[in-house]
Amino acid sequence: MSLINEIEKQGNFLFKYRGQFPIVLFILALPFIYFTDSICSQEENNFTLAAIVLSSTGFVIRAYTIGTTPRGTSGRNTKEQVAEVLNSTGIYSVVRHPLYLGNYFMWIGIVFFTFNWYFVIIVSLLYYLYYERIMFAEERFLERKFGQDYLEWACNLPAFLPKLSQFKKSHIPFSIISVMRREYSGVLATVIGFVFIELVRNFFQKKEILIPKIGWYILAITFVLCLILRTLKRSTSLLEEEGRS
Repeated sequence: MSLINEIEKQGNFLFKYRGQFPIVLFILALPFIYFTDSICSQEENNFTLAAIVLSSTGFVIRAYTIGTTPRGTSGRNTKEQVAEVLNSTGIYSVVRHPLYLGNYFMWIGIVFFTFNWYFVIIVSLLYYLYYERIMFAEERFLERKFGQDYLEWACNLPAFLPKLSQFKKSHIPFSIISVMRREYSGVLATVIGFVFIELVRNFFQKKEILIPKIGWYILAITFVLCLILRTLKRSTSLLEEEGRS
């Protein structure tokens, strides 16, 4: 098998199981949290604020992408590459893989919350190696699907670092319903990630299972909202929209 086909095969495999990446992240976090020294409260507050901003930025990127994406484009698929049309407006006019960019910010925020720079660097490198294969496989699929149209679109468009000067307004209006229908699980996973890090840190440093009340409140509210949205999605038509995936 040629190297290019081998990389594509690896990318398709990693694409299929990319939902397990957070589990690997949580496991890797344990030794880094254990060996990270305590810091002063002001520095801790600064790190926490930066972590929340990073994860929130990731959610905004994903929300805008999903809220302005029509049915049948390559996007938030779960098992295999799927695309009926090539999307080249909105956020897809400034970057080729906005969802993966959003994922990075959401998860690097959680990593930042460990207060360990080494972990931030290591996870960034691992994320690059992991998703580089996925992006390669996805682009091979799109190239075969759309041919010259895809090559012309991708020619001057960065894969991961947005080129904001090329922005073209999406012809699809933003839909908060699409975001509510498709992103609740990612938000819950992010909140669980922050709570997990805080729980493990307090256990290692204070030898007790302790989470601030605000953490429990945020987790409980997020869980209830996600449960409501999941029920509405599976049992009603309230979150259904024509022309949206």
